[in-house]
Amino acid sequence: MTPEQLATAIRHAVVEAVEAGEITLEPSQIPSDVTVDRPRNPEHGDYATNIAMQIAKAAGVSPRVAADLVAHRLRVLAGIASVEIAGPGFLNITFDAATLGEVARAVVFAGEMYGSIDRYSGSRFNVEFISANPTGPLHLGHTRWAAVGDAIARVLVAAGAEVQCEFYINDRGAQMDKFGQSIEARAMGTEVPEGGYQGAYVDTLARQVVAADPAIVQIAESDRWQAFREAGYGLQLRQQQDTLEAFNTHFDVWTSERSLHASGAVERGLAHLSEHGHVYESEGAVWLRTTDFDDDKDRVLVKADGEFTYFASDTAYYVDKRDRGFDVCIYLLGADHHGYVNRLRAVAACAGDNPDVNIEVLIGQLVKMYKGGEEVRLSKRAGNIITLEDLVDEVGVDAARYSLIRYPVDSPLTLDLDLLVTRSNDNPVFYVQYAHARISSVLRNAADLGIDWRTSDFEPALLTHDRETGLLGAIAEFPRVVATAAELREPHRIARYLEELATAYHKFYDVCRVLPGADTELGPQTYSRLWLCAAARQTVANGLAMLGVSAPERM
Repeated sequence: MTPEQLATAIRHAVVEAVEAGEITLEPSQIPSDVTVDRPRNPEHGDYATNIAMQIAKAAGVSPRVAADLVAHRLRVLAGIASVEIAGPGFLNITFDAATLGEVARAVVFAGEMYGSIDRYSGSRFNVEFISANPTGPLHLGHTRWAAVGDAIARVLVAAGAEVQCEFYINDRGAQMDKFGQSIEARAMGTEVPEGGYQGAYVDTLARQVVAADPAIVQIAESDRWQAFREAGYGLQLRQQQDTLEAFNTHFDVWTSERSLHASGAVERGLAHLSEHGHVYESEGAVWLRTTDFDDDKDRVLVKADGEFTYFASDTAYYVDKRDRGFDVCIYLLGADHHGYVNRLRAVAACAGDNPDVNIEVLIGQLVKMYKGGEEVRLSKRAGNIITLEDLVDEVGVDAARYSLIRYPVDSPLTLDLDLLVTRSNDNPVFYVQYAHARISSVLRNAADLGIDWRTSDFEPALLTHDRETGLLGAIAEFPRVVATAAELREPHRIARYLEELATAYHKFYDVCRVLPGADTELGPQTYSRLWLCAAARQTVANGLAMLGVSAPERM
């Protein structure tokens, strides 16, 4: 019996008590979701629920009376060894050994699918993150979203959703022009224009552009910077794409702002908004009345000179995503984009959608890095920023991704680079990966001894030691953790869970001998513990995969 099945059984017990006339409740007063938790103290059972306290007031009885009516129905269920009433009305539930042990068998049979749920089956999500200008390397702010956005998408997929990851290329406007002029200046040996781009990477781009097309320097001066802009754009975009793939972050679609204008999507978006009655003209410009939906001011779509604003691209992009059939559009934006939250929600409302359902805007806070006790401030490549490649060079892909995902994104993050390269239990990513490697070593050693646990008779009732039941309980929690992480868009919950699971395994391994020694014989307990080890390893691997982090078999 899984925690989810137990929750269903508890709710069914309440329904039965109501139908029998023992509890008076309206159908709407019966909780649709029943909470079951793992008690901190193993003596309090395998799971606890406060369902009696939830229904007691509405039923007009004391919580302990309600608890007793639910408890006697649970006690007769197969797999439940005992149900005790504690305190004001908590139910402490203990499974029989075989029921809890069956978790290991279920995990091994499920394999890579363990932890996957159907919470969002049939729903289509678009997750847009990073959305950088193709005018330089991806910096540390982009790096956090590269890891977190990708992990959110992976967790949503595990929760049954169809997900498309999308990168929005800001390739239109004055910044692109400055970019082209800066590369041209480096190539021609002149000064970079005021407000232009600095850093060694601009020199590198200039050399690459000229090497690929030596004749570019012969183009008329009035047109030359545009040629450099387009050539540099292609090179820089490719560098960003390659860097992200190396960082284990994959995008299904790369949408450019230019393409929205070239394809007519901006005009279509404007027409769609006009149909819903929130577009108006004033002072020669075209406006969107976003103040109807909690924005602080109305937004200009088309300026008096006929030029579309950047906001027009934003609105068109949202309408385009919805036209492509996405139910939920998730935006992951940087710390300096708080003003976009109400703005984008207003766009959804102006388009006739429900901003509480069809759009989500997540804001990530800043990241700082320290090495040797000193803040790392400058990039080796860019001169004035820290790049994604800088971080990976220092700690590797796994440590970088795990540490960026491990914390809630709405709080600032400080990374200790010295810690992230240590091979110690103080380093969270090492601690979790080592658990996987340690289990893999046990299973390899079993194979070397000729022990084929997969074909053995697995006896779950033998897994009764406190450290065994503790590990089984931790493993059983994984699907619920995935569900919560998906619903809240908080993949850091997966990382923290894995650390707890690793702790449960290390405690088990330190006390419970798995492989037979010189003075012990191979028996049913060995096989059962190997099944438990395999289930733990699979769960760790599945969790790391949701974070885009490798699960090494040797360390």
